[in-house]
Amino acid sequence: MDVIHQCCAGLDVHKKTIQACVRRLGKRGKVAKEVRQFGTMTREILALAEWLSAEGVTHVAMESTGVFWKPIWNLLEGRFELMLCNARDIKQVRGRKTDVKDCEWLAQLLQYGLLRASFVPPQPLRELGDLTRHRTQLVKERTAVVNRIHKVLEDANIKLGSVASDVLGLSGRDRIQAIIAGEDDPQRLAALARRRLRGKIPQLRIALEGRVTEHHRFMLKTLYRHLTELEELIDEVGSQIDRVIHSERLNGEFRGAGAIPFAGAAELLKTIPGVDDRSAENILAELGTDMSRCPNAGHLASWAGVCPGNNESAGKRKSGKTPKGNRWLRRTLSQAAWAGSRTKNSYTSAQYRRLCARRGKKRAVVAVAHSILVAVYHILKTGQPYADLGADHFDRLHPDRLKRYLVRRLEAMGHTVSLDAEERVA
Repeated sequence: MDVIHQCCAGLDVHKKTIQACVRRLGKRGKVAKEVRQFGTMTREILALAEWLSAEGVTHVAMESTGVFWKPIWNLLEGRFELMLCNARDIKQVRGRKTDVKDCEWLAQLLQYGLLRASFVPPQPLRELGDLTRHRTQLVKERTAVVNRIHKVLEDANIKLGSVASDVLGLSGRDRIQAIIAGEDDPQRLAALARRRLRGKIPQLRIALEGRVTEHHRFMLKTLYRHLTELEELIDEVGSQIDRVIHSERLNGEFRGAGAIPFAGAAELLKTIPGVDDRSAENILAELGTDMSRCPNAGHLASWAGVCPGNNESAGKRKSGKTPKGNRWLRRTLSQAAWAGSRTKNSYTSAQYRRLCARRGKKRAVVAVAHSILVAVYHILKTGQPYADLGADHFDRLHPDRLKRYLVRRLEAMGHTVSLDAEERVA
């Protein structure tokens, strides 16, 4: 095999130690290698960097192991050509698994150009991704707290969820605060209803006839305080995300690549059915605005894990299971797909209904998520807003097929159908 890099290094990263192998091709074609061990403290990582520089290393490869690779990447970034690799793609031969052999194997694969680098966004985009992922986790915690509040109300035989669609709406919060303060009269609690819920006051009186104890009040008090704190944190993180998206530091990182500003990109993405402010911010945090890294939309869909898998042998297709991809982006796209499937008079809703009947809801959602990601790719690449194909796109695509289908349906219902010259059903 041809040597691609004359002098390179492979790092086997752990929590406390780093095994580093420098591999160099000599003048006579003989390969020399040297292995050293370093710690993961800052001064030890800097010592590693000095040693690699002194050896003339130009390229460095490491595995993506949890979060342990991040401090090494942050300190070596800008000094070497770094390559982060998926551990699945560089498995060692069975029976030869040691830390020293792992770093030597990494260096050897790197020297011969056999490694495929994972996408590591620039530092400003990584920081935006940390914020959006942190917000996602906070929203998940908020949902868990809301569910626990429901559980306490049910335990106290308060059937509020059977009458009100949103237990923690404006009137629901007033009612919970009143219960925490010691109020247990169903008449007074029902009178706290607002707006349209006031039309259900008789049902509320019956639903609020429970058995609330001091234990229930204490649990509601602590859970409601936790909920309020989480909502304040979510708003605070959301404000910080908005500031980062409009910051010069983030937008300047991609200006040279000809990418559109993040704030403008977020507005363009919101033209897609099902994509709201939060979804647009999450998508941009995972992808950025520079689509020149992806040759086409199919490449991006494969990386995100929202396309059919490819498992074929002996001419037989074994499985079409979607591959593993960016789970944060995939979750956002799935949520946007669910919302898009319920957007009236849109292509996404028509696509969902068309696939749901014969392929099931989950496969239909993945297909809609794929379509949304393809739209995201072209929007970020061209800077043009989303142009909806319309709810009747599939009808216009194959009108003769639709005509035959409708005729069969009418005949199955016992009707005799004939078509005149103007193709109208008689």
